[in-house]
Amino acid sequence: MAHRPYHHGDLRAALLEGAERALAEQGPDALSLRDLARRAGVSHAAPGRHFRDKNHLLDTLALTGFERLDARMGEAVETPGPLRDRLLALARGYVGFALDHPALLELMYARKHTPDPPEELTAAVGRLLETVLRPVTEGQREGTIAPFDPGTIAITLSATLHGLTSLADAGSRHELDDHLPAVVDLLLSGLSPR
Repeated sequence: MAHRPYHHGDLRAALLEGAERALAEQGPDALSLRDLARRAGVSHAAPGRHFRDKNHLLDTLALTGFERLDARMGEAVETPGPLRDRLLALARGYVGFALDHPALLELMYARKHTPDPPEELTAAVGRLLETVLRPVTEGQREGTIAPFDPGTIAITLSATLHGLTSLADAGSRHELDDHLPAVVDLLLSGLSPR
């Protein structure tokens, strides 16, 4: 049976957008399918066509967040030029996403660490790690990154970027962006072959 669009377009997308707004305004505990339905102007039962329950909604919201972050970082690693430029673009992609969507990023990592996360969510996290790994393994092939375990390097890079964003607030966005080239240079200096 074909999906029938609602009067305002795709209800699933509208519910996810509404959930992300509510998440940013009120946090995950305040999210409810009934309230999202009210905000979308549909019956309280309509969200049940797309989400089994609130946990399914939160998992889906986290999944779409990882997919969006991976798309942004995937574009960044395709930046032409030397490894440093690609890593800097990757860093800016992550930091920009984190500062634009702090509540979503927090939810993404919280849902990732729940017992038995959905396979789709685990796979999305894996794809994001592969995206971070790509410039690392390219740098190792070029000889600009030492032959350490690439997974450990990718986790170190990710943890550094995540830590930087957790220390920042919206007012320090430009200051943080100004520091990113030095952070990337420091990482590359530590990763260069001896």
